Amino acid sequence: NCPPGWRSQERTKEGRYANKRHKTARARPVRGREREGVMKKLKARTLRTIVTFAVLILAAIGYFTAFGLGNLSAFGWDAFSVLCPLGYLESLVAAKTFVPRAFLSFVLVIVLIVLLGRVFCAWICPMPTLQRLIPGVKLGRGRKAAKAVAASDELAKPIGTDAASVVEEVSDKPAGAHRVRFDSRFGVLIGALASAAIFGFPVFCLICPVGLTFATVLLVMRLFAFGDVTWAVVAVPLVLLVEVVFLRKWCGKFCPLGALISLVSGVNRTLRPHVNNATCLFSSKGTKCFACSKACPEHIDVRRPELSEAAAANCTKCRECADACPAHAITFPVLAKGDEVNEDKDK
Repeated sequence: NCPPGWRSQERTKEGRYANKRHKTARARPVRGREREGVMKKLKARTLRTIVTFAVLILAAIGYFTAFGLGNLSAFGWDAFSVLCPLGYLESLVAAKTFVPRAFLSFVLVIVLIVLLGRVFCAWICPMPTLQRLIPGVKLGRGRKAAKAVAASDELAKPIGTDAASVVEEVSDKPAGAHRVRFDSRFGVLIGALASAAIFGFPVFCLICPVGLTFATVLLVMRLFAFGDVTWAVVAVPLVLLVEVVFLRKWCGKFCPLGALISLVSGVNRTLRPHVNNATCLFSSKGTKCFACSKACPEHIDVRRPELSEAAAANCTKCRECADACPAHAITFPVLAKGDEVNEDKDK
């Protein structure tokens, strides 16, 4: 009793619906892989943000409890304390007084830098996180730096040779990539110590973004908890905001604490980026892939640090290069066997 053509129309509809379901099912794994790739790319950055805010929250809790641990300028418990190395040196030249307990704290920090390198700069210091989160502030290297990286890659690969020979040629060069390279940050460091000696107190601490961040947290908490209204509630966050917004290259051009840490981190041998030449697209296939160099906020060429504009000692272990590598060829072993950057060419 069905009208003519009804069954064919039903089959056509079922087929059309089936095709739609099939296309949707086939598309879902692609979207899943895209989301997975994004998560992998943001994994280290997200972890660094979590660690930074965890330190801020811990300090904020300590401000209003008996379990106060201080902040990054000076923290500790009972007789144990750890001081900011730059703050210690400023206080030393300002007061011209040697304090054994403060000196022991300074030595402890130096030992930590030797063991971990510039981990503080990427994972604990609030400045990089603030510059990522505040709109309009980017930590990108800019067109000039990107062109410099591309130019160095082109110059590094002679005409008529493959990438493997380039890796061998670079590996044969004397190791000078980890030496300290002096830049504008060291001028600021000298100025900070000189101003402390002249004025008799740590002048730079008044504008240090690390101290300003914790001071802002304390002032805001006291404002809402006790109603404390002072000029510092406006002035301190304003100075911090100016540094975050306008001094976009603070970490690489102005930070004296980063310069001081770089002086010591040159002897660090742990958690350094290690490139697997067997999986690296440049060394194994000759692909002109500059992903790791462009991702590095310190302008380090991970594959060939001898050719980069910044010393490998400036590596902050941020893992941006590892997340950006499409072949996942970069790792951060505790102690790399053989060459810290490239695998042994015999393997």
